[in-house]
Amino acid sequence: MLEIMNLSKKYGKTLAVDGVGFTVPDGRIGILLGPNGAGKSTVIKSIAGLLRYQGNIRIQGIDSRETEAKKCFAYVPEIPNMYEALTVREHIEFVRRAYAADITEEEIRQLLEKFEMEDKQDKLGNELSKGMMQKVSICCALAIKPKVILLDEPMVGLDPAAIKELKEVVLELRSQGCTVLISTHMLEMVKELWDVTFVMDKGHILGTYVKEDLANEDLEELFFKVTGQEEQKETVEQEAER
Repeated sequence: MLEIMNLSKKYGKTLAVDGVGFTVPDGRIGILLGPNGAGKSTVIKSIAGLLRYQGNIRIQGIDSRETEAKKCFAYVPEIPNMYEALTVREHIEFVRRAYAADITEEEIRQLLEKFEMEDKQDKLGNELSKGMMQKVSICCALAIKPKVILLDEPMVGLDPAAIKELKEVVLELRSQGCTVLISTHMLEMVKELWDVTFVMDKGHILGTYVKEDLANEDLEELFFKVTGQEEQKETVEQEAER
């Protein structure tokens, strides 16, 4: 379970996130949805421990700053960072040792095969394209067998086959009881994945929506309505028809 309580973050005098709170239970996929600049990445980086913040964050009931919380937590950033002098395989080995993960050699092989990286495992970090770096970042996150995983715009830069595989992996994690939170502005990429959506804009959560409660209501239409972008969307569509 992931719990965010009264999270606020300032950059200088600018309040980027203001009293944000939400919960994603075990075995559920949460989507943090909002336009660019909404504050999504600030929330994600706060959860990941990359920013100082005010408020409380708990992972599996433990304060996110505690070592025990970090051991069961994985993070896939929007912009992957590789060690230039480590190979793909060495990145996974580094993470395995750092977390004392019990992943086997066969499971590592299967991970690399899933994301079509088995023939790239001897490539160095500085030899990889952005898409390949994203795949390595995902493999490293999955290698620790997390109970909570955060993915920040994870499908940007991936090829269609990798996007399909990642979606299948996310659904598999859910079936295993893992808590998943995906931060994105790409509605079409997550419309078949989500269990609960948190619509965010201008540093606030504007609405929380559980899939079962929406019946047949379209998530995209709901998003534009909640964020006040419905009129803008209609104008763009009208211009496109001309």
